[in-house]
Amino acid sequence: MTTNEDLMTIREMCDSFEVTPRTLRFYEAKELLFPIRDGQKRLFTRQDRGRLKLILRGKRFGFSLEDIRQLLDMYDRSGVQTEQLARTVEKARERLAQMERQQAELGEAIAELRDQLSWGEQELARAASRDAAQ
Repeated sequence: MTTNEDLMTIREMCDSFEVTPRTLRFYEAKELLFPIRDGQKRLFTRQDRGRLKLILRGKRFGFSLEDIRQLLDMYDRSGVQTEQLARTVEKARERLAQMERQQAELGEAIAELRDQLSWGEQELARAASRDAAQ
C-alpha cells in the first residue's frame, strides 16, 4: 500500500536525484518509470525511486536503455530469475571489458598527446632561442 509519505512530486524527484523534469518525463515515455497521475501532477512511489536509482546507475555505466530495461525487469520480479541474472552478469562483464578497452585506448592517446606536446614545446623553445640569437 502506498501512503502520501511514500510519494514524491516531480520537483522533489528532480531535487533528490539531480535530474530535470524532462529527464523524468523521458523515462516515463520510455516506460521505465510509472508515476501515479493525479490530473497534471505526477507522483512517484518508492518503487519509482528505486527504479530511477538503477536507471541512473546503468546510464553511468554506459548501458543502453534496453539493457537498463532488462535490469529493471529483473529487479521488479519477485524471486530470483537465474537465467535473467546470468544475462545481466554477462552484460555487465561485456560492458566492463569494453570500458577497460576504452580506458587503455585513452591512456595511450593521453601518452601520445603528452609526447606531441613536449615535442611542440621543445620546438618552440628552440625557435625562441634562434630568434633571440639573431
